[in-house]
Amino acid sequence: MSARLATGIWVAAYLRRLQLEGIPAYVITRGDGTAGAVLVKLALMDGRARAFTRGFDLATGARVWQVLVEGGEAEVDAAIARQRGFDPDLWVIELEDAHGRSLLDEMG
Repeated sequence: MSARLATGIWVAAYLRRLQLEGIPAYVITRGDGTAGAVLVKLALMDGRARAFTRGFDLATGARVWQVLVEGGEAEVDAAIARQRGFDPDLWVIELEDAHGRSLLDEMG
């Protein structure tokens, strides 16, 4: 059994990685600092967006980032609002990158 990194520490490290790559990022909602789930919204700067959430790959058991919803930014924002209604401990981070970079699946 592996220890999980506290959410607040993971968020701080993720924001720093984004800053180093020149990707603007903002914490929209602060969730539980120890065990809150994280939802990442990527605004593509053209009216479209994607929201990512962490899930499990059933084939390998590994934790992976999956697209929760994508489309128009208003549609993605509405889906995020619904998720926040289900989970008051949820962190929401918003990125802005016209190239679609989120760094979620990169080592670091």
